[in-house]
Amino acid sequence: MSDKVIENNQVTIIGEIVSGFQFSHEVFGEGFYFVQVSVNRLSNMADNIPLMVSERLIDVKQNYEGSLIKVNGQFRSYNRHEEKKNRLVLSVFVRELEFLEELEDNMKTNQIFLDGYICKEPVYRKTPLGREIADLLVAVNRSYGKSDYIPCICWGRNARFASRFEIGGHVQIWGRIQSREYVKKMENEETQKRVAYEVSVSKIEYLD
Repeated sequence: MSDKVIENNQVTIIGEIVSGFQFSHEVFGEGFYFVQVSVNRLSNMADNIPLMVSERLIDVKQNYEGSLIKVNGQFRSYNRHEEKKNRLVLSVFVRELEFLEELEDNMKTNQIFLDGYICKEPVYRKTPLGREIADLLVAVNRSYGKSDYIPCICWGRNARFASRFEIGGHVQIWGRIQSREYVKKMENEETQKRVAYEVSVSKIEYLD
């Protein structure tokens, strides 16, 4: 894979493993597994972020819950068919990992850089308290003609700026991955708690 394709989607996460390994899929005899990592925010909250990791990088039969891990990789998406609809599933595809003894004060625990293209009309809105928000969907190219579709959320001045972006516009984004719980209404008036993942944008540039 070319370095350029890797460079347009870069993630570094440091957090605590909070689950066991769950089998996802196999490619040419190589098994890939989901594992959840809890990453602290500056506030007292934490984001639970799913990692997709190869059995060749880590012993998936071991229990690593409570271990501190640092991973480098890419934020990837795929469509999973469920309930007669396609659902966008997001996870951090791990390229490198290491276990850490402790978290040092100056370590950045959650960083992402994306270089991609606006693939949906930005959705601009204001909260009841007047805070400005813009939702973006950014397509980031991968090798072999594939793309990852990454939801991004902008705030304040960034939201105002992003609200004018056009479909196909070239953007670069810096930020962090965050998790957000929401309630989905199902059939028969049932509800289901789900978790959405998105990039909280700290800096954005429009290159066109």
